[in-house]
Amino acid sequence: MSSSSSSSADFLSQPLQGAQLIGAGMLLAAANFIAVLDTTIANVSVSTISGALGASTSQGTYVITSYAVAEAITVPLTGWLANRFGTVRVFITSMILFGIFSALCGFANSLGMLIAFRVLQGLAGGPLMPLSQTLLLRIFPKEKAPAAVGLWAMTTLIAPIAGPILGGVLCDQYSWPYIFFINVPVALVCGYIGWKMLRRYESPMMKLPIDKIGLILMIIWVAALQIMLDEGKEKDWFASNEIIILALIAVAGFVAFLIWELTERNPIVDLRVFRHRGFTASVTTICLAFGAFFGATVLTPLWLQGYMGYTATHSGQTTAMSGILAVLTAPFVAKLATKVDPRKLVFFGVMWLGMVTLMRSFNTTDMTTFQIAWPLLAQGIGLPLFFVPLTALALSSVKPEEMASAAGLMSFCRTMAGAIATSLVNTGWENQAIHYHAELSGLVDRMGDATNALLQSGMSIDQARLSIEQTVQSQSIMLSTNHIFMLAAGSFLLAAIAVWFAPKPTRVADTSAAH
Repeated sequence: MSSSSSSSADFLSQPLQGAQLIGAGMLLAAANFIAVLDTTIANVSVSTISGALGASTSQGTYVITSYAVAEAITVPLTGWLANRFGTVRVFITSMILFGIFSALCGFANSLGMLIAFRVLQGLAGGPLMPLSQTLLLRIFPKEKAPAAVGLWAMTTLIAPIAGPILGGVLCDQYSWPYIFFINVPVALVCGYIGWKMLRRYESPMMKLPIDKIGLILMIIWVAALQIMLDEGKEKDWFASNEIIILALIAVAGFVAFLIWELTERNPIVDLRVFRHRGFTASVTTICLAFGAFFGATVLTPLWLQGYMGYTATHSGQTTAMSGILAVLTAPFVAKLATKVDPRKLVFFGVMWLGMVTLMRSFNTTDMTTFQIAWPLLAQGIGLPLFFVPLTALALSSVKPEEMASAAGLMSFCRTMAGAIATSLVNTGWENQAIHYHAELSGLVDRMGDATNALLQSGMSIDQARLSIEQTVQSQSIMLSTNHIFMLAAGSFLLAAIAVWFAPKPTRVADTSAAH
């Protein structure tokens, strides 16, 4: 009887083969894809959503940051949830809830309601990313693990790039709620089929204590920080008592969180993994590089739609160019990462991204679509070189039993870096535009030659002034956009330097342990 049950258990834990493996792999990739997709699908639609719901464009960016912050909060919880309720059960439940909250986002009739449902959608989407990776490595045979990592990395990289193009097409051809409705059939179908195919891979459940105090402190400081960053521009930063209070709450909450987590026996976020130099260097690199990449990705459609006359669809198509070469190179990088020092690959990838972004800091207002798109196409080469080996480098730096905590913490830091970068870019872009506008206004047409020329062409004095003002505004925005790209290039450079603080890895990480 025992031998029979043992052979049954062996069968249940065996990797999938053939068509079943392809089907399950596609399903898990689709789950990861829609979770990551929703970090950027609203980027090109912010203006449309804001207009439809009677809010300003800067308030509309809460649609992006609310999702990212909520997702960041549940990612560190994934390991505890999977151990408590089972990996497959948590994954399928998250998938179905993600579909339900996506539908509710589409039905929202006010910005407040949309942000509330985006928070819930983010909470449901958080576990999908790490658990899709865990289950991919569980269903793939050991010899095909690099292919599984490549598939997961490819969807993680391509989804943020596909988001703007899909969001643009749906917004232009239909209406903004469809950017959320599109998730519903994917989530529900993947949830149903996924349960049928994957439930035999369910992990054993353990009753582990949850660090409630740590969770509450994390929510307090993360929420206070994000609200401060989002509201700062509107409230004139520290001239506002509300912003000062939020800053104090964020700092006090963060300090209390650090003290509690470092002394708690079962912390919700195991900060002790930062004692490993390789992990600390890797997380620093990913925060600086992903923040720069995500900030530039958010800014590009705002600039193209607001000031270059692009439709949401055209803007999305241009932004999505960076996905083409990323898709083609990701499988090769996954194999290369097991043979070459990952620090070299990460350094080359991040420096490549930095050089391309530096080139983009010399944009002009009369650029053609090709001139805007080709650097984005070239950028795709660097994305897998940065992302795939860095994950392996970080996880090979910690002890095997710490890997799940390390993976969750790294995902948390990456997601928070993206959310913070979005807020900083949005604020910095508008502030710099005001600064450049003031400078240019004092320099332009001092002698009145341009005004006279416009008057002679048949314009009235008001039309001439309006024409000059539009030119000044357009150039101010262009200079501000270039300024942000220059700062992003600097962030990439710092990230490339940071990776060399990691020691050369002595083993290859078995990322199947990572939640």
